[in-house]
Amino acid sequence: FNMYGLWAFGTPLEQMWGKKKFLFFYFSAGIGAGLIYTLVNYYQFNSIYEQLVNFGLSNTQIQNILDIGSYNDPRILLSTEEMIKFYGLYHTPAVGASGAVYGILVAFGLYFKDAKLMLIFFPVPIAAKYFIPIMILGDLFFGMTKYSVGNVAHFAHIGGALIGFIIAWYWKQNQFKIN
Repeated sequence: FNMYGLWAFGTPLEQMWGKKKFLFFYFSAGIGAGLIYTLVNYYQFNSIYEQLVNFGLSNTQIQNILDIGSYNDPRILLSTEEMIKFYGLYHTPAVGASGAVYGILVAFGLYFKDAKLMLIFFPVPIAAKYFIPIMILGDLFFGMTKYSVGNVAHFAHIGGALIGFIIAWYWKQNQFKIN
């Protein structure tokens, strides 16, 4: 899906911007996605880490939980779900191009806002100016709740979309102005 999105939405942008500008945009959105994803994970991880410290666990004991993946300390008053999340935040790497593709998707929406888009699962055409914000709001919802399915880096999507929006909006506002 990432490569299809890159091809489908990136092709008109590359034709408009040129190869170098497009590559700069794509990698900037990807790097921004990774940074925002990392910052959110850092905040979530440290939030749980601080709770464990407040329960009286030492840094060594917490590291041992992260190394082994299990615990039996009665001082830990967090749910099993929270401890699984803690372990996952520490051990799960972020891989993929979806954050950068979300940047491409947002730029496509800024430049081609009336283009009709649809999902395979919901085959009703919707203008990009409505479709893309709905997708981003969905990622925000799934990233902030427990309803996410699978290992999806929702905040990487949001990060790529945000950086993509900032760059594409700036370029759109300034593309014909002489500095």
